[in-house]
Amino acid sequence: MRPTLFVSISLCMMLAVGQLHAATDPHSLQPGAPRTVVVSESATPPEICAGLLQSTLIVLPTEEKVANVFAGDTVNWIFDGGHVASRFISVKPKTANAATDIHIVSDHGNEYTLQLREVSNDPDAHFDSKVFINPGDQAQKDRLAQLPVFVPAAELDKAKQEAVAAKAAQAAELKAEQTKAEQFRAEYPSALHFDYTWNEQKGKELGLQQIWRDDKFTYLRGQFQETPVLYEVKDKKPSLINFDFNGGLYTVPKLLESGYLAIGKQKVEFHRAGGEK
Repeated sequence: MRPTLFVSISLCMMLAVGQLHAATDPHSLQPGAPRTVVVSESATPPEICAGLLQSTLIVLPTEEKVANVFAGDTVNWIFDGGHVASRFISVKPKTANAATDIHIVSDHGNEYTLQLREVSNDPDAHFDSKVFINPGDQAQKDRLAQLPVFVPAAELDKAKQEAVAAKAAQAAELKAEQTKAEQFRAEYPSALHFDYTWNEQKGKELGLQQIWRDDKFTYLRGQFQETPVLYEVKDKKPSLINFDFNGGLYTVPKLLESGYLAIGKQKVEFHRAGGEK
């Protein structure tokens, strides 16, 4: 009798293990092809099929990012939006036959409600591998073209840090410019050279008061009844030159050795000491 009892017990155990294995065999789950669902605030939420311990990726429209997620069951489901703001969120059931709803709020203010269901015990145990969400209401679509109404905390902190850094850089640049200007003002007088000569009587009649230069420019100051024409003389040949004139000040973007100012028949020649005459 003992062999019969042993065989009976062995058969029962094998049958029980086989049934348990068939009921919980994760290999029966098959990922389905990515699909798109349309979510409308006035329609029944679409059902998303999820697989036990399998990840289903939910993808918002390209214009949006996930701002917040609300779920009915956070014990039997895992929701993961990653460590940076994006349009992706992963959902994963931890128990068989689990079901819950999920509300995804985007940074544009759209709210997408989905119904989640674990399908490992379904006759056709295909789960959604990836689900793209399309807004079904015109108001939702209009919000996509508008600026975001919610800014993720990480992006807000980053924006604040960038603003502080930009302000500090601007302050540093301003200080550097001020230092440069102060240094220029301190050194500029020593860079001025008043080494031009002219007939002062003729200059007074024309209105010429002073001529000087620095290392790059030549300046002529006067009070003129009308603006004289400025010529440069090289190799004893006069030529018109470019200059700026403002408030009685000629600014010539070069160093002049010789030249003259003329109004009609009036002319005042000038020469730099040691320059060409």
